[in-house]
Amino acid sequence: MLSTIFAILFYLATAVLVVGLVYRIRLYARTPAPLKIPTTPAPVTRQGVVLRMFREVAFFESLFKSNKWTWLFGWVFHVAMLLVVLRHLRYFTEPVWLWVSLIQPFGKYAGFAMLAGLFALWGRRFLVERVRYISSPSDHLMLVLLIGIAASGLMMKYVVHTDIVALKAFTLGLIHFNWQPLPSDPVLLVHLSLVLILMFIFPVSKLLHAPGVFFSPSRNQVDNAREKRHPAPWVTELESTSTKAGGE
Repeated sequence: MLSTIFAILFYLATAVLVVGLVYRIRLYARTPAPLKIPTTPAPVTRQGVVLRMFREVAFFESLFKSNKWTWLFGWVFHVAMLLVVLRHLRYFTEPVWLWVSLIQPFGKYAGFAMLAGLFALWGRRFLVERVRYISSPSDHLMLVLLIGIAASGLMMKYVVHTDIVALKAFTLGLIHFNWQPLPSDPVLLVHLSLVLILMFIFPVSKLLHAPGVFFSPSRNQVDNAREKRHPAPWVTELESTSTKAGGE
């Protein structure tokens, strides 16, 4: 019964996550940006924009320029989380891909770095006055959720061990629609429940900055305001009307 409940929940959570992300990304892509508002100094070519976006996504360039400590905590957390997520691919592949096997030692210790980065980011919301002022309950709850996921994952590795073989059979069963029994370890159930909550709320949370950064006009625009006009649609329509009236 427990395995069936979690299997159904994971299918629902995956559907909500995928559909929600597609909808929000489509909404971002369709949102007009008629004004040139790139943060200067900005690149003047499309190739420069691509390079800028790469630096932003890979190294958090703007955050580094803004606050070194916040950049350090945030970058450590995101890189560690990426390694942890990639390490979990071993539960969804059979045989396990070679590169996934090679990163297992790094992903194992990345869990500690992920947890440390989360606690540092959470402490910042209490200790820095201006950040504390703008922090909402949802900001704290998101951090608590991520901390719970990281902490429960580390507990399964170093404190209360779970049946990894049975867990992998369960995850592979989800992929192949051949449901297998899920281990009933309390820590594992807490870990999976928190992951399900994250999947459900991700498309409607502030965590959407992950795909949203690619649609930020201040980052993805070429600084060519002098070379190319970008009039609003009503301006173009007004000019067209004036031209027709003058011709008549």
